[in-house]
Amino acid sequence: MTSDLGTRPAPAATPEEALKIVPARHPLTWIAAAVVAVLVAMAGHALVTNKAFDWPTFARFVFQKSILEAVALTLELTLFGVAAGFLLGTVLALMRISRNPLLRAVSWTYTWIFRSVPLILQLLFWYNLAILYNEISFGVPFGPSFVSVGTMSLIPPFFAAGLGLALHQGAYAAEIVRAGFLSVDAGQREAAAALGIPAGRQFRRIMLPQAMRTIVPTAANEIVGLLKATSQVYVMALPELFYQVQVIYTRSGRVIPLLLVATAWYLALTTVLSIAQFSVERRLGRGV
Repeated sequence: MTSDLGTRPAPAATPEEALKIVPARHPLTWIAAAVVAVLVAMAGHALVTNKAFDWPTFARFVFQKSILEAVALTLELTLFGVAAGFLLGTVLALMRISRNPLLRAVSWTYTWIFRSVPLILQLLFWYNLAILYNEISFGVPFGPSFVSVGTMSLIPPFFAAGLGLALHQGAYAAEIVRAGFLSVDAGQREAAAALGIPAGRQFRRIMLPQAMRTIVPTAANEIVGLLKATSQVYVMALPELFYQVQVIYTRSGRVIPLLLVATAWYLALTTVLSIAQFSVERRLGRGV
């Protein structure tokens, strides 16, 4: 008995198999990529060959002791502004979503004022607070005072700068935190209340973990913005990064390389913050 396997004709191809798939071509995309590549190469060539950038001077000052101290002060101001600002912003957000009309009105008014006034004006106001009040008294409201402290000794320049940054940041943080709380479905709070879960535990275990997924990306942008906003405290003669760079290039006349020093440090600091943001977002996004 012979087998006909070798002579059996191949099965006919289906209409789908007979179609030849041809990938779509995007010539404009490749042209745009080539143009961008040329522009990037031109920018890199200019950075390397233009003597005005003065890279030896940049290398001499980028890790200078005074610059490193200025970077440390910039980080201290940023941490102070972020911690105090978001703490204040959380309180303001809770006031804004409360049922008490007075608390809502105070929170809205605060946010309106501090978002409307430029940061540099707020810094100058706190720096010159002694003009308005020579001393600050502590005692009974509208009554006798027990202790009086001079304004200049109570609010030194660093604290005035940190206070201005924190109060300014608090107004923006309030809206960020409020948006995060409002993103949580109200039905979850109602279900938790029906189960008899205390309000504090509802906030910590149900609302806050979910709200943080909305809060973190926008809050990270605000933190980066606050880091760069510390450059405005130069009006208070605090030796943060931008002020110290100005002092050095005023004495040496090397404007461009010193500006590049400040640029490099701001890029490095914002890169670290971006990495931290990515790590926090990935951790909060587990299970989603």
